[in-house]
Amino acid sequence: MFKAVSRYFRALGYLLTGQITKATDTLNTNPTVISANYDRIISDKRQRLTQYKDAVAAMIAQEESKKEKLRAITDEVGKLEKLKSGAAAKAKSLVEKYAGDPAAVKNDPEYQRCQSAFKDFSNTLAEKAKRALELEDDLKILVNNASGHKNQIMALMRELEKLKEEKQDAVADILSSTEEKQIADMITGISNDRTSEELRDLREIRQKAAAGAKVSRELAGLDTKRAESEFMEYAQASESDNEFDQLIGLAAKKESPQASSVDVKVPEA
Repeated sequence: MFKAVSRYFRALGYLLTGQITKATDTLNTNPTVISANYDRIISDKRQRLTQYKDAVAAMIAQEESKKEKLRAITDEVGKLEKLKSGAAAKAKSLVEKYAGDPAAVKNDPEYQRCQSAFKDFSNTLAEKAKRALELEDDLKILVNNASGHKNQIMALMRELEKLKEEKQDAVADILSSTEEKQIADMITGISNDRTSEELRDLREIRQKAAAGAKVSRELAGLDTKRAESEFMEYAQASESDNEFDQLIGLAAKKESPQASSVDVKVPEA
């Protein structure tokens, strides 16, 4: 009992699933539903494309920021180069002042200040140059990536436009197919309506009547032949009986029609 109930509910579930699937298929082939599904897909792709654009825009903004930093560092490097050259020029003026006396030059506080400034400018310049190289490397990567992403965005935008065209073609194809199916169903209905059945019945009656008439004609011919054969059998039997009676003396022999009707005269000698 329990198994039967389980099979019943399982079969009912299959039936409902089949009906839902059939209804879903019917809805999915509806032109309005197809158009709405395409609109949903296009909207999702447009939304993702917008997010992609925003991410690429942020990357491009980062690229511009690094370019600005690189320009600032480049300016600083130029300034440091000048300051470094200025410190060296100032120290050189001390050498001229003291006629090249090393001890006198190095004992001058200005020399020490120029020397300290030159070292600071050199160290700072090295750090700035290193940072500039790092920025240049980063910019190369960003530019390449941004270029690739821009191309990808262009491809996605073309794909989005193709989807819009595909939507129109798909809806048109579904409408055309639906109309063709309706026309085919109408033609099938015309071929299979009640008048077709009546015509088929009338044709069968006509064929049966013709066949019956043919059989009747054939049977009529057979009856005639059978009657003639029966009469011939009686005639042959009657002649045989008369001949037998004549042989045993129960009946007089019949004279030949020629002997009874013609007298043969024998001429005298």
